[in-house]
Amino acid sequence: MRGFTIRTSRSAPLTTALKQAIAESELSYKALERASGVKRQSLMKFVAGEQSLRLDMADKLVVYFGLQLTQKQARRPRKPR
Repeated sequence: MRGFTIRTSRSAPLTTALKQAIAESELSYKALERASGVKRQSLMKFVAGEQSLRLDMADKLVVYFGLQLTQKQARRPRKPR
């Protein structure tokens, strides 16, 4: 399943977006392992909040789900008072 549009913000980091994509895919961990190349055990521990994903694993999931990071415009610095 590709082409998810997941918006992240300061309150929803990349890990939240990945967990949301995994849940919305409705794939079994075994099917997602075959499709993405990320081990089933790592997926289960990540979704359960027991462990973080290594960057290379997160990259594989981002590519599989078709997610994209975009940079927001930087805020203007406040004028000193």
